[in-house]
Amino acid sequence: MDHPIILHCDLNHFYAAVEELHQPYTRYVPMAVGGDKDKRHGIILAKNPLAKKYGIQTGEPLWQAKQKCPNLLILPARFSLYMKFSKKVMDIYKRYTDKIEPFGIDEAWLDVTSCKRLYGNGYTIAQKISNEIKSECGLTVSIGVSNNKIYSKLGSDYKKPDAITVLDDSNIEHIVYPLPVEDLLYVGRATKLKLHRYGIKTIGDLANTPLSFLTSHFGKWGYILHRFSNGLESSEVKHFSHHSLVKSIGNSTTSQVDLCSLNDIKIVATVLCESVASRLKGQNLACRTLSITMRDENLNSFTRQISCDVPTDVTDDLIYFAMILFKENYDSSKKYRSIGVRAEQLVSSEVAWQISMFTSIENHLRSRNIDKTVDAIRSRFGYESVKRGISLSNLSLSDFNPKDDHVIFPFAYFKESI
Repeated sequence: MDHPIILHCDLNHFYAAVEELHQPYTRYVPMAVGGDKDKRHGIILAKNPLAKKYGIQTGEPLWQAKQKCPNLLILPARFSLYMKFSKKVMDIYKRYTDKIEPFGIDEAWLDVTSCKRLYGNGYTIAQKISNEIKSECGLTVSIGVSNNKIYSKLGSDYKKPDAITVLDDSNIEHIVYPLPVEDLLYVGRATKLKLHRYGIKTIGDLANTPLSFLTSHFGKWGYILHRFSNGLESSEVKHFSHHSLVKSIGNSTTSQVDLCSLNDIKIVATVLCESVASRLKGQNLACRTLSITMRDENLNSFTRQISCDVPTDVTDDLIYFAMILFKENYDSSKKYRSIGVRAEQLVSSEVAWQISMFTSIENHLRSRNIDKTVDAIRSRFGYESVKRGISLSNLSLSDFNPKDDHVIFPFAYFKESI
């Protein structure tokens, strides 16, 4: 049986590269794609090579990037444009396989095992894909080639831009093992620090650590770390049609001013929950779980979640559950810069569900009808036409429209590391 051939394709500085195609002059100046630099709504979503030379990093606040490079040109994100290019690239992938698993708008895993006899080995297929993306879309891509998803991701990260890296038995100890342990997918700050305490600083260190030690100190996650570091990860690349369903709906924002109290957080959370509830109803969905993200002034972030009593798409419900989490995790000694709200475990709102004995169906329907009325008014007369009272108490915190302005940041940016 042939070994799997798994590619991980990562479009290089994707948002910025698309902007350079549409605005060629931006190729010759430090440029980044982000949010509103005047209102501090946002983070760096992508940067071009000239901006990278100034040490600007994806995910950092706009004001911080401007301190590094005062002449940095910050362009607003145009997600509809990026989606068009993403679809063009996806169409190229589909020429080679129907097993395509997106990892965001600009990354995807491809299982090309079945077309080996038709197109050649993994490197040859990767080269063909790279050339077609370059000639048809004007973009470059870095591709990792291996027999599993984790190592192929390491390959695409290993050399950029516009590169192909094959990781197999002949070079794993030479290329993979010396890499920092945090280069391994899903190993973030928290796990990195814990591993470092035990002297595990490279992927090779982790791969050679006894499984019994890892499971005793990390539980079931130790088993996963062992498999990931040794290239034993074996999950299948899913068929691209499996990703057509909405998995979650959320909004996050960086406030104009630091959030210094629970009331500040509630003002921003209310706007975010309104947006999420409206988007849920627009998709005829309700959520079983709500999660929040918080990022403080030192850029430390974490995620927490809570189960809803019943599936809901009602703003008041989302605010209620979100504030439970915010109150439980709020630290008065810190100032918070960004928060996010995300609806997860989605179900169809058209399917009847059992109402909790503690839930008033009349109140639930009334709140839902109020939401629909507010959405209808805003649709006709604009977002500013009707606002909740709490939003008017501090316009410097509530003066944004996350639904229409699409003030959304990659959720993985906030997600607590394993």
